[in-house]
Amino acid sequence: MRRRRYLKTAGAGTVIALAGCAASPVEENATTPNGRATIDGTPSGTLTVATYDSFTGEETAGNYLKSAFEEEYPEVTVEFTVPSNGVNQYIQRKQSGASIDADLYVGLNTGELVRADEQLEDSLFLHSRDYLDRGDALDTDLEIDPQGRAIPYDTGYISLVYDESAVDAPETFDDLLEPAYADSLITQDAQQSDPGRAFVLWTVDAKGEDGYLDYWADLLDNGVQVLDDWSPAYEAYSNEEAPMVVSYSTDQVFYGADADLTRHQIGFLNDQGYANPETMARFADTDNRALARLFMDFVLQPDHQGQVAERNVQFPAVTDAQLDETFDSLAKRPPETVTFSYDRLQGNVDGWISDWARQVASE
Repeated sequence: MRRRRYLKTAGAGTVIALAGCAASPVEENATTPNGRATIDGTPSGTLTVATYDSFTGEETAGNYLKSAFEEEYPEVTVEFTVPSNGVNQYIQRKQSGASIDADLYVGLNTGELVRADEQLEDSLFLHSRDYLDRGDALDTDLEIDPQGRAIPYDTGYISLVYDESAVDAPETFDDLLEPAYADSLITQDAQQSDPGRAFVLWTVDAKGEDGYLDYWADLLDNGVQVLDDWSPAYEAYSNEEAPMVVSYSTDQVFYGADADLTRHQIGFLNDQGYANPETMARFADTDNRALARLFMDFVLQPDHQGQVAERNVQFPAVTDAQLDETFDSLAKRPPETVTFSYDRLQGNVDGWISDWARQVASE
């Protein structure tokens, strides 16, 4: 059955402008007649990809892409680097005039892109959208960047994961404030965690800028636990410290159809899920522009998108990804998708999160 699906761009009444609406970008490589970048000769050299820790290692999406890319282009080596402070490390290096020492960043979300643009005079990232052969296959609902620099490669939908043997799924945000859900929910620190931040933004949409902090005060009074990041939060949930956790609607994909999924049920508050696309973007200072672009197109190929989705336990970013039937049957799409656009977050997101952090710290 095909699920009803549409996109609500929270708080924004405009459609995200795609690249090309501003000044035409310039690519420092040879181009094909359609204007997209090509590489003269055989691709070669070292491509340095900055990313997060869980994207690398055995059986991960990153390791799969590295192996597959190096197999297709034997004269290329892909090296991963994991910055301890995420994209903030490169913002700080750019501010100080230090070299970036990476070609591509994988794992950038909308709020991080906004932060980089707000804190830097010159863009940290390079336009890519007009140079991708696979750009037309992207799910346009997931494109976050009006300037075409950050290109989605997967997305998660933030939801509740709950134990159906211990609790009935709450239907609304207000339900979470009822005595029946006291001490029942674990979430994450919005200052450190992508799902934690997305959940807070979801409450901003649901309760408004003037009401979300009051809602969180009530949520804290009802015993919500706020842990540092997704891993300790999910571990606490797995140890049955609470019957619900903020996580992803693809939770069942990780465990598989043969597992006992009693503790892996998906709850969509207000019949919604918060979309949190992950994107990749070329650093503006890279000397490997065309090679980085080639890797981005490689990531967006239908077969590789299927592998990324299954290994990252997220939905693909293209409309023609090759997914197996098990993924399709276990990954749950929310009836309605909520997300904040780049323009809505600009000038607001840091204030919302800072105010939330003070609220949580004061309790």
